[in-house]
Amino acid sequence: MSIREDIAAARQRDPAARSALEVWLTYPGLHAVWAHRVARRLWRLRLLLLARVVSQLARFFTGVEIHPGATIGRRLFIDHGMGVVIGETAVVGDDVMMYHGVTLGGVTSEPEKRHPTIGDHVVLGAGSTVLGPITIGAHSVVGAGAVVVRDAPERSLLVGVPAHPRPQRRDYGPEFSI
Repeated sequence: MSIREDIAAARQRDPAARSALEVWLTYPGLHAVWAHRVARRLWRLRLLLLARVVSQLARFFTGVEIHPGATIGRRLFIDHGMGVVIGETAVVGDDVMMYHGVTLGGVTSEPEKRHPTIGDHVVLGAGSTVLGPITIGAHSVVGAGAVVVRDAPERSLLVGVPAHPRPQRRDYGPEFSI
């Protein structure tokens, strides 16, 4: 997982990104992902308190909260970032794009898998919420403001409260991959 790869993904997905330097200096979603990588290493070394401190510092500076226990794939791009919450047992695939206000939350406090699994090449719209130990299939799109509480197959378009899969009219795969 490289910083260069993350910057390239951001430049590909955000038409407002004018240079690699601008992305590196000013994109809080990327800063949050980079801090998560540090916190995740500490978490795996069983330095749990230190990992949580790193994640909370990242939250303070970026507005993005990623629990150090969460598993994040390559080239996650969080656009605008503010208000994003990713829970402890969440799994996020490769080449995922999230907009501000996304929540990957749990529905129980039991010590088990309680957060969602997001497949590769998924787009999570602004303010969308995915709750519980469910799976969103690869190449799916979760619409802005949708609340997803059930599994969704690959290439789903999820809209509504609660969200229901709709057929996609467009393939979101190629422009969201490197």
